[in-house]
Amino acid sequence: MKTVNHWIGGKTVEGASGNWGRVTDPATGAVTTQVALASPEEVDAAVTTAKAAYGTWGTSSLSARTGILFSYRALLDAHRDEIAALITAEHGKVHSDALGEVARGLEIVELACGITTQLKGELSTQVSSKVDVSSIRQPLGVVAGITPFNFPAMVPMWMFPLAIACGNTFVLKPSEKDPSAANLLAELAAEAGLPDGVLNVVHGDKVAVDSLLAHPDVAAVSFVGSTPIARHIHATASANGKRVQALGGAKNHMLVLPDADLDAAADAAVSAAYGSAGERCMAISAVVAVGAIGDELVSKIRERAEKIKIGPGTDPASEMGPLITAAHRDKVASYVTGAAAQGAEVVLDGTGLRVDGYEDGHWIGLSLLDHVSTDSDAYRDEIFGPVLCVLRTETYDEGVALMNASPFGNGTAIFTRDGGAARRFQLEIEAGMVGVNVPIPVPVGYHSFGGWKDSLFGDHHIYGNDGVHFYTRGKVVTTRWPDPADAPAGVDLGFPRNH
Repeated sequence: MKTVNHWIGGKTVEGASGNWGRVTDPATGAVTTQVALASPEEVDAAVTTAKAAYGTWGTSSLSARTGILFSYRALLDAHRDEIAALITAEHGKVHSDALGEVARGLEIVELACGITTQLKGELSTQVSSKVDVSSIRQPLGVVAGITPFNFPAMVPMWMFPLAIACGNTFVLKPSEKDPSAANLLAELAAEAGLPDGVLNVVHGDKVAVDSLLAHPDVAAVSFVGSTPIARHIHATASANGKRVQALGGAKNHMLVLPDADLDAAADAAVSAAYGSAGERCMAISAVVAVGAIGDELVSKIRERAEKIKIGPGTDPASEMGPLITAAHRDKVASYVTGAAAQGAEVVLDGTGLRVDGYEDGHWIGLSLLDHVSTDSDAYRDEIFGPVLCVLRTETYDEGVALMNASPFGNGTAIFTRDGGAARRFQLEIEAGMVGVNVPIPVPVGYHSFGGWKDSLFGDHHIYGNDGVHFYTRGKVVTTRWPDPADAPAGVDLGFPRNH
C-alpha cells in the first residue's frame, strides 16, 4: 500500500504519531493509500522549520523569488498530467476536470511571478519642509493554509505561491482524503529551487488543524471549506491573535428571466450544477425560474442531464466521476430520497446508479428537484453533490428577494437578454461574485475570489489584490533629512550655500 508522509524542510519526513488515515479510490471503493496524521509535535516541527527559513527568505530579493516561481510554473506545466492523475486517483473527478483544476491553480502561480508590481510602495515628497512619507508592504512570517478535498491542487495554489512570493514561509495542511497532490506540488517547488523550509506540508486531521490555529509562530491562516468549520477556524485563530481568511460554504443561485436564451441557460445549469460531481463551492445548486418559463427550462435541463455519462475518471468517455467517500455519497442521496416528503417534485433521481465493473465505487447519478420549498433540507443545506433544485417565482423582485434571504452569499448568476435587468441584478444581489450569462463566476487570478455573509469569515478575499494584502502588512515611514547645504561649519560636502 502506498504511504504519504509529511514534507518538511525540503524532504520527506516519516509520520511519527502512529496515527494513519485511509485514502480510497472513489471509483472502486478500495483503500489504496495510508496517510500520516500529524501530532502537535510534528506540526511544531514544521512551523519551527518554516520560521527558521523565514530568516533568509523574508529578506530575499524579489528577483530571486520570481526567478524560482518562473521555474516552478514551467515544472507545473510539464507535470500537468501527473498532477491530474493523482487528483483523479484520490478524488475521483474525471481527468479533464482535474486538468482544468491544475490550469486554474497555474493562474495564481503566474500572478505570483509578477509580484514585483504588486509590492510596489507609495511615496509622497515634501509633505512638510524636507519631510517625505512612504508606504511599504512587508511579509508576515510563517503563514498556514488549510485546504479542502474537492480541489487538492488548485486551492493550495490559490494560497502558497502568493504567500511565498510576498516573502512568507508556508505550512500547508491539505485534506487527508486526497493528500498526494500536495506533496507533488511541494516536491516540484523544491526542484524549481525553492529553499528548504519555505514550503512545508503536514498531513492530519483536527489535531493538526487545532495545532496550527494555536501555534504562536503562525501569523496568519487561510482556509477553504464548509461554513461551520470556517466559523471555527476564524473564531479560534482570531482569538489567538492571527490574521484569518476563512472561505465557507455556498448555496449558489442562478436567476433565469423570461427573456433568457433557455437553451443556453439549461446548458449552463447542467454544467454548473453537475460538473465535478457538484463537489465545488461555486456549483449552481439552485435555479430560480421567473414567470412561465419554469416547465420548459426544467424539461431542457432534464433532457441534457440524462445524457451525461458517469464513470471512472480514468475513462476518457466519462463526464462525471464518483463522490469522494461512501459516507458523503450516502449523505447526498438522503437529500434526494427525502425531497418528495418535503414537497418537491423529483424529476430525476440518481440515487440508484450503478456502474458496471465498479460496483463498490462511490456512485450517485444526477438528481433534479423541481418546485423546491425554501424551508426544505435540500434547499437550506449545502449538499455538495450532483443535486439541482429548481424554485419558482413570479417576478424578478421576488427572485432577488428569495436569493438575498439565503444565509450564503458566495456566487450567483443571472441569465437574461436585458442589460438593464442585468445591471440591477449585479448591484442588488448580496453575493461576492456575480455572473451575467456566466454560470460559475470564478474570477481570473488577478481579481480576488470570495463571498459575502456565511460564505466568508474575515476581511480579505483570496488571491488577487486581496491575497497580496492578506499576506503582507503595511508600514508607513516618515523621513526628514537635512539639506547637505545646512551641514555644520567646517564640513564641506561640496554643495552650494546660496539656496
